[in-house]
Amino acid sequence: MKKVFLLAALVTLVLTYPSRPVLAQASTTTATSVSSPAQFLGYRPGDRFTPHHRLIAYAEQVARQLPNRVKLIPYGQTYEGRQLMVVVIASEANLARLEEIRTNNLKRTGLLEGTPTTAPQPPIAWLSYNVHGNEAVSSEAFMEVLYRLTNTSDTLSRKIMNTTVVLLDPGLNPDGHDRYVNWYNQMLGRNPNPDPAAREHSEPWPGGRYTHYLFDPNRDWAWQTQENTQQRMALYQQWMPQLHADFHEMGAESAYYFAPSAKPYHQDITPYQRQFQQTIGQYSSRAFDKNGWLYYTRERYDLFYPSYGDTYPTYNGAIGMTFEQGGGGRAGLAIRKEDGDTLTLRQRIDHHYTSGIATLESVADRPAEIVKEFGQFFDKSRNTPIGAYKSYVIKANGDAGRIRALQQLLDRNKISYGYAGKTQTAVGAFNYSTQKTEKNTAVAAEDMIISAYQPKSTLLKILFEPNSALEDSATYDITAWSLPYAYGLQTYGLTTRLNPVGPSTPPPAPAPVANAYAYLIRWQSVPAVKTLTALMKQNVRVRVAEKPFEVEGKSYPYGTLIITRTGNEQFGDRLGTLVNQTATANGSDYTPVQTGFVTTGSDFGSGSVFGLKAPKVGLVTGEGTPPPSAGEVWHFFDQTLNYPITLLDGSSLGNLAWTKLDVLILPSNYNYSRILTEKTLTALKEWIRAGGKLIAMERAASFLAGKDGFDLKEKPGDGDKVDKVRRENRVDSLNVYADRERSALSDETPGSIYRVNMDTTHPLGFGLSGGYYSLVLNAYNFDFLKDGWNVGYLKNDNYVAGFSGKNVKGKLKNTLLMGVQTMGHGSIVYLADDPLFRGFWYNGQLLFSNAVFMVN
Repeated sequence: MKKVFLLAALVTLVLTYPSRPVLAQASTTTATSVSSPAQFLGYRPGDRFTPHHRLIAYAEQVARQLPNRVKLIPYGQTYEGRQLMVVVIASEANLARLEEIRTNNLKRTGLLEGTPTTAPQPPIAWLSYNVHGNEAVSSEAFMEVLYRLTNTSDTLSRKIMNTTVVLLDPGLNPDGHDRYVNWYNQMLGRNPNPDPAAREHSEPWPGGRYTHYLFDPNRDWAWQTQENTQQRMALYQQWMPQLHADFHEMGAESAYYFAPSAKPYHQDITPYQRQFQQTIGQYSSRAFDKNGWLYYTRERYDLFYPSYGDTYPTYNGAIGMTFEQGGGGRAGLAIRKEDGDTLTLRQRIDHHYTSGIATLESVADRPAEIVKEFGQFFDKSRNTPIGAYKSYVIKANGDAGRIRALQQLLDRNKISYGYAGKTQTAVGAFNYSTQKTEKNTAVAAEDMIISAYQPKSTLLKILFEPNSALEDSATYDITAWSLPYAYGLQTYGLTTRLNPVGPSTPPPAPAPVANAYAYLIRWQSVPAVKTLTALMKQNVRVRVAEKPFEVEGKSYPYGTLIITRTGNEQFGDRLGTLVNQTATANGSDYTPVQTGFVTTGSDFGSGSVFGLKAPKVGLVTGEGTPPPSAGEVWHFFDQTLNYPITLLDGSSLGNLAWTKLDVLILPSNYNYSRILTEKTLTALKEWIRAGGKLIAMERAASFLAGKDGFDLKEKPGDGDKVDKVRRENRVDSLNVYADRERSALSDETPGSIYRVNMDTTHPLGFGLSGGYYSLVLNAYNFDFLKDGWNVGYLKNDNYVAGFSGKNVKGKLKNTLLMGVQTMGHGSIVYLADDPLFRGFWYNGQLLFSNAVFMVN
């Protein structure tokens, strides 16, 4: 009886399935060899949200039913163990030669050696769904698109399959997706409630948008800090599609968005890529017009920041685009909009499904042209690269850790590099640090060389450009990201070609010295931090030099770690082996010495050499905190340092056992006035005075400014003098309504780079003697501390790159960015900017580590 009822239910589902949106050349005939989403799921798509494992199961079912046209490629797992997978759909002939098509494509780009075969090459189109987990409609649309493409009776589907190889990724962020879907399905009653006030429309913190570590995966394409992204991009580099479409959602009140994109376009986007933005718009608008659906183009979503799902493919030769459906996590299954209409999940699915098919049709109508243009993009990259600089020299300067970190990023992006191999002189090199061109620059044999004459030349140029040209200041994201500044590496741009030799062989790790007097580790970059935390977890006592010193003919900078036998007697002769294994495992160099008597500086027993404590660290999270602000810190401790951190809900601070913490980190938060009540602030200050350390980041620092006991203050204004000038010029400064968005940018700095004046003698500045550049996101206007330490600050001419509003530039003059206040036996570290921004600002990781481990 159960089987009979199930069959009847499935028949009913098929019969009541809503009619398809109108598409050009579409056929109403349904393929009988493949299960529809409704038949497989037991409910109509749009009646509920589908968990990720069921999306994967549906793809597996279709692959079993159509093995000659559908192939599954698992490419990894998420942090929470969910499957990552792409689905390949092609004609039987193309699927049979799929590996040949893939490798031919790579050979045409130059990323794979060899000559491609003469067989016709179909374009590769990759459609990505659900990069933001609570924008869950796109994964539902994935099933519809997959089902449509397997329909051999459909004229348009046959055309697409005969001309194109299609890759569908059902979910780029399964952890966030299931966080949302599981919550929403718990909130849902028998029928969805469209009232925006209903609880099913108020997703709790942190929401499903973000990954496990609360990162935004749509901003991680180039940096690849997250495991999801790393695994997906490894697969992406093996395919290098000609087209990539990224499906999103936005606020429920918005109409549908598709290409062409808004300005600014990056100047290096090719004419053909710009033209195809128009083509996508034409195909999508034609389909939407037939259905009477609202849409818009050329607004909000630009093509500039290089780490999005539309720009990154574009800078890799593809046609990249974003699609945005109104709805998002707030919309649920149905929501009543301000105009009284109700937006349903079924409608949202239809919109994404329709734009996806229209996009594939635009490719199917011009396959040879797309493949040809893609090949020409890479021919130009290899032979006549764009940009002023044809080579880049990155100085090693004895800091292997930073070089290795940059190597890892280049490897993940398939950007080739080598080394100078011999001492030579570069003529007319642009110095990123001074922003001036030098007549002669010495190049050492161990310096890294990156030639622009390579397949990934365009991406290289964009990631290394000192200052990206903006055609329009109204951009959606940060406007500067240059890797030499992010990694704190001394870099030169050459207008001439300098060919690198092969990768250098790293020097062998020193053999363990059992009876050394001490072991020294230069505090230069993250490997030293990882080594420190690993030693702390093994209860090794580590000391740090507060001053530079020289011993046994070698010089050591501020912050050098010193591991002596004294204090580590419990390890006996094993200490040398332990230090060797720990340093080697974490990529850090170390030097054994046989004496604590230094030539210059302070001996190892001096009061200027102080012991480091393994701190117990807490991080405030929860409602009011932008999830990435907390996630960046959590990820840094958990994945980069492998060091324990306690996540604390902000609402519980009033009941916190303060004595169990040594360090408390306050990330940016909108609601500190609710969390840090007068009673909690009093307890917090008592804890600091007793020896606790508070690290206040961005809005947390802004909240504390001016509070009793906290020395941080905003700079005083000019009062009546300024007001008088404003009154006199009020006619000239009246705003035009149409220019309101651009006028507002005068007071914004959406991610611009400033050179910071650093006091590198202070523990907060240890290891940053090569200079520090900050990615400034907000102009907090902090005054210098009168009694504390002004460690990082801006003077009058510190602007380097990116857009910074005219009012912001004035506000940031003579401004504190990083400072330390002493309060009793404890301290407060103020960080006006986020040194862990999106996990890619590598130089900031050392600064943040100083705040946690070095500052007393």
